[in-house]
Amino acid sequence: MESIKWKIAKDKRIGVLCGGMSSEKDVSMRSGKNCYEALKRLGYKNAELIVVDENIAQTLKEKNIETAYIALHGKYGEDGCIQGLLELLKIPYTGCGVMSSSICMNKEYTKRILANCPEIPLIKSVFVKRGEDVKEKTKPLKYPLITKPVCEGSSFGMTKVNKPEELEKAYNEALKYNDDVLIEEFINGFFITVGVLENEGKTFATEILQIMTKTEWYDFDAKYTKGLSEFILPAKLSEEATTQIKDLAVKAHKAACCSGVSRVDFMVTGETPHFLEINTSPGMTDTSDLPAQANAMGIDYDNLVLLILNSAGLNK
Repeated sequence: MESIKWKIAKDKRIGVLCGGMSSEKDVSMRSGKNCYEALKRLGYKNAELIVVDENIAQTLKEKNIETAYIALHGKYGEDGCIQGLLELLKIPYTGCGVMSSSICMNKEYTKRILANCPEIPLIKSVFVKRGEDVKEKTKPLKYPLITKPVCEGSSFGMTKVNKPEELEKAYNEALKYNDDVLIEEFINGFFITVGVLENEGKTFATEILQIMTKTEWYDFDAKYTKGLSEFILPAKLSEEATTQIKDLAVKAHKAACCSGVSRVDFMVTGETPHFLEINTSPGMTDTSDLPAQANAMGIDYDNLVLLILNSAGLNK
């Protein structure tokens, strides 16, 4: 790829926004700390780590933040809320804008948008609101199933359901996080994820990361506990399948109006991909997927942070 140019002046007051008020606060703190340290190494001497709380607007004004680097995950940070606030404050920010953030945070509405792209294969699913008859709604689906809160990340509230007797408990677990639950047929394959980045107006996919877990499925522990997942880079796929999946990831990114950075997840059976979701603020921890994907194509952590920083202000 082309060399990464410096677009943000090194004397800018950059606020790395992390923490927040979601169930993913701890993961966000780890992402934010890493991104902040990278910016310092890159020479951004006025970069500052800012832990987001309900007083964030006042904090940003008091600290005279000129550019926001978003390292938030989950509710209020990845769903368009912080993005809308930053636009009101006229502070350029990294990554996806208000609309794409809100769409992709909601797994059901992401699927509705992508249903207009027939080449993107979607997993058969139903959408169940609080109070609805979950057993009745899931009759068209075949077991096993995966229940998941519609607006959560990091596998919070997700459960694999092997038989009908387990469904009610799994549904109630998901309701602890959201009033709406997405229930999908379980794909017995392997998990892959593809980063999507932008540089000099060009959108491109990273190498495909295949993840083999020691847990039954790719749950929270597998994602954030060293030793529970094996990263295979590049994924063990044919050249044809690799090209197809990278193309699908970029198409999904664009269809959902994403900008700057995203990470698109699939389950694969044989060499057939099945779309899972789009993450508009991918993790940047030591064990996160995107840094590993970027590194595999020659973009080290600091340059990945610079690439994302360059997206600030391009998400209107």
